[in-house]
Amino acid sequence: MSSAPRNPPFRAEHIGSLLRPEELVKKRYAVADKSASPDELVPVEQKAVKEVVKLEQDCGIHSITNGEYSRHQFWGTFFETLEGMEEVNMREGGYDQSIFRAYAPDVKSFMHAKTIPNSVTVATGKIKHTGKSSFLPEFEYLKTLVPESEWKNIKLTLTSPSWYHFRYGPKKAYVDGVYENDEQYFKDVAAAYQTELKILYDAGLRNGQVDDPNLAYFCSEAMLEGWKKDKENFQTADEQLDAYISFYNDCLKRPVDFHMGIHLCRGNYLEGRHFSEGAYDRIAAKLFNNLNVSTYYLEYDTPRAGGFEPLKDLPKDKNVVLGVVTSKSPKLEDQKEMVERVYKAADYVAEGSGQSREEALQRLCVSPQCGFASHAEGNPLGYEDMKKKLQLVRSIADEVWPGQP
Repeated sequence: MSSAPRNPPFRAEHIGSLLRPEELVKKRYAVADKSASPDELVPVEQKAVKEVVKLEQDCGIHSITNGEYSRHQFWGTFFETLEGMEEVNMREGGYDQSIFRAYAPDVKSFMHAKTIPNSVTVATGKIKHTGKSSFLPEFEYLKTLVPESEWKNIKLTLTSPSWYHFRYGPKKAYVDGVYENDEQYFKDVAAAYQTELKILYDAGLRNGQVDDPNLAYFCSEAMLEGWKKDKENFQTADEQLDAYISFYNDCLKRPVDFHMGIHLCRGNYLEGRHFSEGAYDRIAAKLFNNLNVSTYYLEYDTPRAGGFEPLKDLPKDKNVVLGVVTSKSPKLEDQKEMVERVYKAADYVAEGSGQSREEALQRLCVSPQCGFASHAEGNPLGYEDMKKKLQLVRSIADEVWPGQP
């Protein structure tokens, strides 16, 4: 068995999104309501990205992102720019809102707030990549801000393959007559994903991270109970999880030097609202052993994620980034307590693999539990608070792994 890859991931990591400057948020909304032209957005966005890259570097963060400043929401526009996908929420006269899986944690949260997801994209034709990447411009601009020797460190966050599938009821991610079943839909999405990854790889990207709320939903007892009661489901929740893992593996085929990680998100909406809870125990064995990624970015900032026991299932050739610092509030964690939590996690990894704590620590890193701004407005903390959180992550890493990036 090969060893777990390093650099990336780095000992001090972050998940991707960072608080956006108010000027950037206002300008993007102005473009959306047509009170400003798209050309006016470019210099504002580039200035903000340049400044946030310097912030990351000043904080000792090596996995450089653009803070997701080129996006309004964390998932970007990958699906919206595929042939065959339509934003049906933009239709005149609306659409059938019964397509939603009402017990899906994010949908349930929206419904509780008496609203609906603000982006509703389904397949109204056969899905195919156009050959033009919506993520590539982000990467190309980042390449101008760091030396070529550091391009391999640049991290792009990527859309979950199931983002526009899980939230809809069975066979409702595509309209009648387009696909007969999920297998056909998955096959075309995977082909599009493969095209996207090849474009990015050919441009020099070597560090990708899928942002995925959906797999974590299979830890939620409330979701699982809703699944059991849904008479439209044609397979069990366990069978759906297996199908997703196989689907993701088809999407994420890549060269050996292309590091791929996955962030299991539990929700990071307005005011830092979370969508789901539940320990990783229920999915850990399948997640760690069957999913073809090298690194798992896990949320461990609150008790709703459960304990570190599932880390006993981590194979020796994979990493876990421990999200022990919260991005949802300005209160700064105690460094000593966080270091002890890292050691406790390492002990479970060691127990599962028959290693020493020191050996297990080589497969661990530390980060905030999620991004700071999965949506335009961001979480309820200030820019300086965010900076202190990133510096704390760096300090924790320096204490546990001195001298390692």
